[in-house]
Amino acid sequence: MQLSEITPVAQDYLKVIWSATEWADAPITTTGLARRMRTTAPNVTDTLKRLAAQGLVDYTPYRPVVLTSVGERYAVEMVRRHRLLEAFLVRCLGYRWEEVHEEAEQLEHAVSDTMIERISEQLGHPEVDPHGDPIPSATGEVHRPAGAAPLAEVEQGEYVVVRVSDSDPGVLVRMRERGIVPGAHLRAGTGGVVRAAQPGRRRAALAAEEVRAIWVVPTGPKA
Repeated sequence: MQLSEITPVAQDYLKVIWSATEWADAPITTTGLARRMRTTAPNVTDTLKRLAAQGLVDYTPYRPVVLTSVGERYAVEMVRRHRLLEAFLVRCLGYRWEEVHEEAEQLEHAVSDTMIERISEQLGHPEVDPHGDPIPSATGEVHRPAGAAPLAEVEQGEYVVVRVSDSDPGVLVRMRERGIVPGAHLRAGTGGVVRAAQPGRRRAALAAEEVRAIWVVPTGPKA
């Protein structure tokens, strides 16, 4: 069975199951899948049973869902498609980073493997998407930045943004307007989290939902 032989719904489920644990430790539950897929728990259960019958997930009622090795391989392929398409839409078609998720959701089921590899080549084989999420390689390797941690959990100090979650388009709009994108510098201080001063911009305290969206790594020692 090839990736193209499973339904778009199945492809979406595999991608969501994999993505849910990429930046967290706990596997996703049926309730979590229902929320992410915008459907009901009974519908999720029926779909998971079909995926289990195809050998794509290990599913036991009332327990978290786990991908099989085949399911994980297909999930990573879908993630690669999605993130390369997001990068293409931003870099080549002028989309803003808060606009690309839904477009990529539609396109990822239609494009061929050949087109995906052509896009990757055209973009110079990028390692991250516009939000800082790693783009899996053509062989399925995924490299997260070493030492990355949620901004909400770090100690006082200076940090570099490596990822901004794309789960809330409104947050992405505000982050873009403030220049808080991968590569930007932030200071975590005792008075709350503030953006490091940049020429022509004020420091600005971040709202709780904005802090939760950001992952950072410590800045290196100054030369």
